[in-house]
Amino acid sequence: MLKKVSVRTLKKIKDNGEKFSVLTAYDYSTAKYIDEAGVDVILIGDSLAMTALGYESTNSIGVEEMSIFTKAVAKGVNRAMVVTDMPFMSYTIDIPSALTNIGNMVKYGANAVKLEGCNDYIEKLVECTVNMGVPVMGHIGFTPQSQNVIGGHIIQGKTEEAAKELLKQAKKLEKAGAFSIVLEMVPEDVAKNITQNISIPTISCGAGRYCDGFVMVCDDCFGKFTDFTPKFARKYADMASLIKDCATKFDYDVKNGNYPNENEVY
Repeated sequence: MLKKVSVRTLKKIKDNGEKFSVLTAYDYSTAKYIDEAGVDVILIGDSLAMTALGYESTNSIGVEEMSIFTKAVAKGVNRAMVVTDMPFMSYTIDIPSALTNIGNMVKYGANAVKLEGCNDYIEKLVECTVNMGVPVMGHIGFTPQSQNVIGGHIIQGKTEEAAKELLKQAKKLEKAGAFSIVLEMVPEDVAKNITQNISIPTISCGAGRYCDGFVMVCDDCFGKFTDFTPKFARKYADMASLIKDCATKFDYDVKNGNYPNENEVY
């Protein structure tokens, strides 16, 4: 039986100077294959709002929808740590309702949750969540749920002052009890400095080569989502073409009487 990836596993990887992998998944079978491949952390990312549900932004998805995907993914995973993105407005109104939503995600199968941003409220929520027994993955730099305030998909930490602020936020999240922090769309040297100056693992999402872990959206990795591709997303396959090719062949066989054949009927 494979040993389950835990908070301690990821901390040990960082301490040993090694790296770990993070991929998103939104359904049972994809999670199962990603887990079997050896990926260390599987994130039910709110990116599914766009890649799986066709919404315009991640802010459109709610708690009920995320719970459905969390249940599905968790059923397919044996080894990897399962982390759920807490969706927009599900944790920012007040701490009691936030803890209820977070607790429910754990009941649905999540091993940890991810919270975006860092301010006094988020610091307190991280502390309360950890005290409740739920590990928290932080997320700073570009935070998609705040893109309307930020003004779009803009690289964060480009000035010396902004870089210092990101390091300060990382240290605050570490002190509050976060077990890791996603750094999104941050200059490589800034991410490297943060990684070297906190004891918990950092995860690069377009933050260069020097973080402890690296995350990609599975639909980008597999070449399935083609509406847009971030600069940092590497495509390992062309599933979009494969799916269209299979569907075209099926359509042809049906319309030309080739499906089903005598071996495919009862």
